[in-house]
Amino acid sequence: MQAGSEPESGIPTRLDPEVQAAPQARFPQQDADPGSGLHWWVEVLLVLSFYVVYSTIRNLFGSESISAADALANAERIIDLERSIGLYRELGLQQAFVDHRWFIQFWNLFYGTFHFSVTVFALVWVYRRFPHLYARHRSTFLCTTGLALFGFALFPLMPPRLLSDCGEFGGCLATLHPYIDTVAEVGGLWSFDSGTMQSVSNQYAAMPSLHFAWATWCALVIWPLVDNRIARVLVAAYPIATLFAVIVTGNHFWLDAVGGLVVLGAGSLLAGVLVRAWTALHRPASR
Repeated sequence: MQAGSEPESGIPTRLDPEVQAAPQARFPQQDADPGSGLHWWVEVLLVLSFYVVYSTIRNLFGSESISAADALANAERIIDLERSIGLYRELGLQQAFVDHRWFIQFWNLFYGTFHFSVTVFALVWVYRRFPHLYARHRSTFLCTTGLALFGFALFPLMPPRLLSDCGEFGGCLATLHPYIDTVAEVGGLWSFDSGTMQSVSNQYAAMPSLHFAWATWCALVIWPLVDNRIARVLVAAYPIATLFAVIVTGNHFWLDAVGGLVVLGAGSLLAGVLVRAWTALHRPASR
């Protein structure tokens, strides 16, 4: 029987090329990877735009629009609460290390750089390696960051480093709370006490600690996706190191970190709801 001929049953033994192409034309191949439809430039614009909006709103409640007395009163409430549960150890921790200049400089550098660099790495790494997980993790990150604004607005909190500062935004209580601003006293990549930084940035955006929330998010995202034992140890150590950094530099209280975990949990729940709603909205209608 010649190629292309039909048997007596009338069923062709080989489809014509046009017939073969027809199903592909009618039903374009769908990528099995749900994350493959994400365009990197859209994600960059989304995250950057969100962060610009977040920073703008965050700084609406900046140092100049909030009473230092209110921020100090909230700091004293935190200290009283921590003392009542035996948690107030921030001052002792800072004083134990503050004389080791190189050590403090390292943690100033860690505080100022790892917060953004590791978070950006986690977003890009998941996007490239595990795109089917990216939307969920990115949404959790954005929801967590957005929810933190409620804490900044409703509970402006003077960080430990400002309690002894007698400037416009400080508490001038060096006798009661002899913390130091390690960046100003020891040195770092920037200065919190510059006029521009203090007037534009929100010095009292301390509750919750997004440093700790973001670090914990990074660990929860990366740890299940790596098999190397050393990598897992480093990933697990990152939020612990971040917690140490925010305390020893005088930028947060322990309870600020607890607040960070709260907004991370709430952000994860909200992201789950939003992702499910988005998926349901864009699911093809069944025939």
